[in-house]
Amino acid sequence: MEFQKVIESRRSVRKYDPAKKVDEATVKVIIDAAVLAPSWKNFQSARYYVIRSEESLTKFKQACLPPFNANSSADAPVLIITAFVKNSSGFDPSGEPVNELGNGWGLYDLGLHNGILILKAKDMGLDTLVMGIRDADKIREMLSIGDDEMIVSVIALGYGTQEPKMPKRKAAEEIAKFF
Repeated sequence: MEFQKVIESRRSVRKYDPAKKVDEATVKVIIDAAVLAPSWKNFQSARYYVIRSEESLTKFKQACLPPFNANSSADAPVLIITAFVKNSSGFDPSGEPVNELGNGWGLYDLGLHNGILILKAKDMGLDTLVMGIRDADKIREMLSIGDDEMIVSVIALGYGTQEPKMPKRKAAEEIAKFF
């Protein structure tokens, strides 16, 4: 698909076809594309935890997501939990932050990775929903994620059964200042 069309057609989808599964190889292709994103000094601190089994999906949605997000991702055959390694991006070799952003750089890097991830998914005919309201403590416990990582989002992945309309977007004139 042409890149501009991918950008313009990507939407947050909340209904998925339960009969269409997403295999591990497809998820790996999507994650491999995300890894190509730029990152602070090429630290590549993004981490992905992929849930595909029906039992684990059900357990995760019940324990780690509020009801509205569990409902919005009810039939998604894949959930990708995104995290990043803390105190790496944006830190000097002694472990001190290089500026006031500190771990904000890790979050920034993960955002770049996730942006590519959701666009690659769309390019491959899949849809996504990025969910930020989740229970990080329960996720950490369920997936054995260490304290050295910051859990950021849960991304539902699957074949959407709806085509939401594009919400109004701001124009460059509204958000950019040129000097």
